This record gives sequence, structure tokens and C-alpha cells, in this order.
Amino acid sequence: MTRLLRIFQSRVFRTGFLLLALAAAIWAILKYRVEVGEALAQLPLWIVAGATLASFIFVPLTMLSWRVILNATGAPVGRAVARRIFFTSQVAKYLPGGVWNFVAAAEVGRDYAISRRRSVCALLISIIISIVTGMILAGLAVVFGPSGLLSRYWWIVLAVPAGIVVLLPPVLNRLVGLALRLMRREPLETDISWSATARAAGWAFLSWFIMGVQLWLMLTHVGMAANLSTYMLATGGYALGWTAGFLIFFVPAGVGVREVALGAVLATAAVSQGAIVVVVLLSRVFTTAADIVLGVAAAAGMRRATANHAAPPLETDGSGSH
Repeated sequence: MTRLLRIFQSRVFRTGFLLLALAAAIWAILKYRVEVGEALAQLPLWIVAGATLASFIFVPLTMLSWRVILNATGAPVGRAVARRIFFTSQVAKYLPGGVWNFVAAAEVGRDYAISRRRSVCALLISIIISIVTGMILAGLAVVFGPSGLLSRYWWIVLAVPAGIVVLLPPVLNRLVGLALRLMRREPLETDISWSATARAAGWAFLSWFIMGVQLWLMLTHVGMAANLSTYMLATGGYALGWTAGFLIFFVPAGVGVREVALGAVLATAAVSQGAIVVVVLLSRVFTTAADIVLGVAAAAGMRRATANHAAPPLETDGSGSH
């Protein structure tokens, strides 16, 4: 295990890992380059610019939600360090397997005196918060969206109360503690508070609302009615698609799965199937582009910081290794 960890920590491995992840992310865009070109031709420039901007706002908002949880579980982490850890790890999710973003977050976090167990726990908890807040919005879309949606997706509404219970700090802290005991790891330094959970959920909700704006802008241009009901449908549909993509963990970044789920929800919005394909595809491309740009910028910033500063002392993982 020690030898394997040394390999993970080597500059050669990390550089190769980042390049491979970037290649996978870029390929996720290039393999649809013909379809993307055709889709872009159907939208005016201002909508393309607005939708792209939404993705570049969405990704940092998810980082802020994660940072709240990270800071709630140990010593505070500054914004610059948080950006480097989070944005770099997000590129790794485009590799097959569904675990590489956790590996990347753990290893990059280690460079900034954050134990692996803390990095992994914070990322997992923030994802759970994203799922639950997304399911709440998906449930609202089902209840208040176009007629007929409730009869098809009633199970989403039933899943919301269970998700909310999981997010209650007494329950969440017990689950985290149990998971760490099963892995023979020490508990986190501090329990997650009600205020931290609420703030993280607030950032998560805001991130979903931003992506709802992105989809809604594009959909209303291709024929969907412009009202609050369709906006909630777009927001809840994206949240549902993201959740489905995450749960199918072996697909890189949920590619394909997310689009199918999102397309199924949007099919109730009286918009042609071709228009839905255009919007779903472009949403994926814009978000992937944001991940790539922010990930490269974070990696560049990390290399500059490493060259200028010595590494701080490390937190322990409670398992005999850092």
C-alpha cells in the first residue's frame, strides 16, 4: 500500500493522470462535434453565450457547497486552495469507474495538509447534498409541472422525505461515523453542524437554479412556453438527470445516462424531440467545457503554488498513513 501511495504522489503519475483525464473530457465533446456544430447553428449567439456562462457559474457554486462541508469537518481551507482541489478533481470524473474524482481530491488535498478521509468524506457528503436538493427540485417539477408527469415520476416525490432525513445532521453524522468505523478509520475532527448543512444546501440549490436558467433559455427559444412551470421543469429535469448520471457510477461523468433521463422529463414540455436533443447535448458540452477550463486553471495554479511554497504538515488518516 505504501508503495502504491508513493506512485500516486509522484509528479510523473499526477501529470499523466491529469492529461489522461483531460483527454477523456475533451473526447466527451469531440465525439459529438458534428452534432454540436449543427446544434449551435440553431441558437443565436446571445443564448449560446448565456448558456455557456451558466455552466461557468454552476461549477464554482458546486465547489462552494463542497467547501462548506470541507471546512465543517476540520481546519478551514482558503478559497484558492479549495478551487485547486475541487476543480482539478472534477476533471477526473470523465475517466471510467466513477471513483477517480475521489482519488484526485484525496491526493491533491493531501498536498494542503488535508487527510484523505476528510477529502473523500467532504466530497461524498457534498454529492449527497446535491442529490437530495436536486431530488427536491425534481419533485417540485413533477408535482407542479405539465399534466401527466406525476403519473410517470411519482416515485421521485416519495424519495424526497427519505433524502431529507439523511441530510439531518444527527443522522448524517452517524452514517459518516459508521462508514469510517467500517473502513477502520478515525472519525472526522468535528461533526457537521446544522448551519453548515444549511449553507451547503443553499449553494447546491443555487447551482440547480442556474442550470435551470441555462436549459430554460435554450428550450424557450426552440418552442417551449416561457413561464414558471416550464422553468421548474427544466431545473428539476436537470437535477434528476444529474442524479441518474451519478448513480450509474461506471459511466464516465454519467455520459449518456444523464441525457436520457433529462430528455425523458423534457419530453413532457410540448417540445419536439429534435429540439430536446439539441438542448441536452449543448448543456453537456457547455458544462464539460467549464470543467476542462476550470480544471486546467486550477492545475496551473497548483503548480505555481507548489513551486513557491513548501508543503504544510499533514493530517493523519487514522490508519497509520497520511
